[in-house]
Amino acid sequence: MPQISILGCGWLGFPLAKSLLKNGFTVKGSTTSTEKVDGFNSAGILPFLISLTADGIDGDIESFLRESDILIIDIPPKLRGENKESFTDKIKKLIPYIETSGIKNILFVSSTSVYSDDNSVVTGETPAAPETESGKQLLESEQLLLQNPNFKTTVLRFGGLIGEDRQPVKFLAGKDNLENPDGPVNLIHRNDCIGIIEKIIEKNAWGEIFNGVYPNHPTREEYYTKKALSLGLASPKFDHQKPSNGKAISAEKVITVLGYNFKEALGQDF
Repeated sequence: MPQISILGCGWLGFPLAKSLLKNGFTVKGSTTSTEKVDGFNSAGILPFLISLTADGIDGDIESFLRESDILIIDIPPKLRGENKESFTDKIKKLIPYIETSGIKNILFVSSTSVYSDDNSVVTGETPAAPETESGKQLLESEQLLLQNPNFKTTVLRFGGLIGEDRQPVKFLAGKDNLENPDGPVNLIHRNDCIGIIEKIIEKNAWGEIFNGVYPNHPTREEYYTKKALSLGLASPKFDHQKPSNGKAISAEKVITVLGYNFKEALGQDF
């Protein structure tokens, strides 16, 4: 079985690595935390301490990439706060190492933030038009990878990530005057993120752009009100004075091209 390197073995990357191991792959995983190394070893993941910065890469990136057939890049832009750095510059620093390694297939985990909130239905063919700095740098990074002739890149644009320990309504519960009550939600469970990635690998679907979002799109008010109720939290209150903006992300390409069947619904009411 091929060897896979996962750059950014965190909330999504770590369970992804464990799933790939069960399927017979050898997996290298990177982390910036020394505290996680023992957990990687216990899980059977070959651990590497690697940190990307706008100025360069700390850690043994050559060994991390060596003899791997596939590189999965799953690192957040981190463009907020005092310690923000250019995400695009980080990818620029990484690319020469990928070229030297001889890796031929890249899976870049991106975000649906590369699309504008123009109240449209978004497919994989919809032109990207990011409105945020994070979205702009993700799109720039996508293009750097997609246009490189030394390897094939598949871009996977996920919606909002949810899981057993990650539910955005916890941050909205009890709040007032929330915007976009009629905007559609675009969410995906971590288990489906892993399932789609494994389908891309299984199908050798390289050189593609996919949107990873659960097919149902309840409104923000409907979803977060019901989710708060189901968790015993105070319902958020929405402002209906302003028109709602948003987009509905289509996962049709994931379903038709990859033959993927979503496993995790957004909740019993959806």
